Amino acid sequence: MTMLYDERVDGALPTVDRELLIKCLRDALPDLQVLHREEDLKPYECDGLAAYRTVPLLVVLPERVDQVQSVLQVCHRLTVPVVARGAGTGLSGGAMPLAKGVLLVMARLNRILEVSPQGRFARVQPGVRNLAISQAAAPYGLYYAPDPSSQIACTIGGNVAENAGGVHCLKYGLTVHNILKLEVFTVKGERLTLGSDALDSPGFDLLALFTGSEGMLGIVTEVTVRLLPKPPVARVLLASFDRVEDAARSVAHIIAAGIIPGGLEMMDNLAIRAAEDFIHAGYPVEAAAILLCELDGVEADVHEDCERVATLFTQAGASEVRLACDEAQRARFWAGRKNAFPAVGRLSPDYYCMDGTIPRRELPRVLVRISEMAREYGLRVANVFHAGDGNMHPLILFDANRPGELEQAESLGGKILELCVAVGGSITGEHGVGREKINQMCAQFTHDELRVFHAVKAAFDPQGSLNPGKNIPTLHRCAEFGALHVHHGQLPFPALERF
Repeated sequence: MTMLYDERVDGALPTVDRELLIKCLRDALPDLQVLHREEDLKPYECDGLAAYRTVPLLVVLPERVDQVQSVLQVCHRLTVPVVARGAGTGLSGGAMPLAKGVLLVMARLNRILEVSPQGRFARVQPGVRNLAISQAAAPYGLYYAPDPSSQIACTIGGNVAENAGGVHCLKYGLTVHNILKLEVFTVKGERLTLGSDALDSPGFDLLALFTGSEGMLGIVTEVTVRLLPKPPVARVLLASFDRVEDAARSVAHIIAAGIIPGGLEMMDNLAIRAAEDFIHAGYPVEAAAILLCELDGVEADVHEDCERVATLFTQAGASEVRLACDEAQRARFWAGRKNAFPAVGRLSPDYYCMDGTIPRRELPRVLVRISEMAREYGLRVANVFHAGDGNMHPLILFDANRPGELEQAESLGGKILELCVAVGGSITGEHGVGREKINQMCAQFTHDELRVFHAVKAAFDPQGSLNPGKNIPTLHRCAEFGALHVHHGQLPFPALERF
């Protein structure tokens, strides 16, 4: 599949005088670590989407905020592009570097600056790991709600860049719903404060604009996050189904009943078997699909909701409904789900992790259509996703050593994303667009809408120096792609009409 990567961006960028750049950085920042040897640069050639790789021109590893500012000022003066990177766990190629650009690695800015139990917030640097925030807040009975599966490694700066979610985002929201304030630097090295310590702040909501902007508008150097009190009680139900469609339909029934679970996750048989072999979570390996439903709150409400959800599962066709008997079993149930991605990696030399979102009502027919397309392409697909909010993560299994299989996987992934758009959904729920989904932006948005995106980008970064070639496709190439594909709300797949 040809990527709309701004004509592969690097080829369109002016040649950078590498030695001059190194000299300018060292003159301005004698204590800044600058990597420039091939063997030192190679580990940074990709993020979690390892199919796309580029060795950066230079890698810089700041340890202080003033170093970040000076790097941006030097690069702006020399018109050198800058790509920011956290832990490199992203799955859309958003942190893939440029051969003619600087990779700004923020992982060493990893201090927790303040935890306020009275204000229920924490101030942290962007390199702080997601899970470390909850660990620091735990002594006060508090935690940070967004919990991506990679939370043990991913950084809060990367979470802000991609607007990360997690298994509990149905009830507690995405990153954008759980942050109060950002400190950022513009491409010129100017400091901005977005949001406030209060519940609201005047002017345009630039805090929300920056959250999910994928490093294209500025560089985050500090994040103030909301902390929540730990629920007194949390219970997990595991429901087994003989038909994927029945499991999918039961999701809508739960929400329609007015019950908002803390988490509502679904896995199909291929994912169930992989996770069980890897984690031994106690999953029923013969089930076509399982749903994990976590209910939290006070004891009386949780007990009542568990009974109601169990009844709804049974009415929807569940062959078995189990309630985790203790905290250890609850943890095992979630461990299987949170390790599903690496578990599926044991089934195939490679897999391509997709990320699209659809209306909950469309889950049954979209899952059927994905199964049909997988057979058409001759590839296996394991489905693991946040069923409660319709955020799907089909994992397309392939072998990159077989000629053409990577391209087949990419093509199937693109069709799945266009299917999400066609039924009224989106091409991403939490992984971002990056380089991976830039084609499908043309199916999601019209020419005029994309022009607005370009205008917003130009307002913050007129030279296009921050993470160029990601997220927003070029208009002339998008016109070519869009002429061949449908846009939001249109149904291009005849099989969908049967439902």
